[in-house]
Amino acid sequence: MIDKKFEANMTVSDALAMHPSARWVFAAYHIAGCTSCSSSTAETLTEVATGYQLPLERLLADLNSLLGEGAAEASAAHAARRA
Repeated sequence: MIDKKFEANMTVSDALAMHPSARWVFAAYHIAGCTSCSSSTAETLTEVATGYQLPLERLLADLNSLLGEGAAEASAAHAARRA
């Protein structure tokens, strides 16, 4: 059972601290600011999704897949979106 999970109201900084591969999820969505811009790390995942016009539930699902069995599916989904 997963004790922690990525949530809409957590900051980008918290997400990056929670899992080292979170930066790659952001990169898959072409959100470079989350890994290189100090001001964007204070934004919540909701604010990021809104600002980049991303489906919040999909972003959260991709991030949460890092914490469980869905990591392979998330990697395949990211590769498909980049193709």
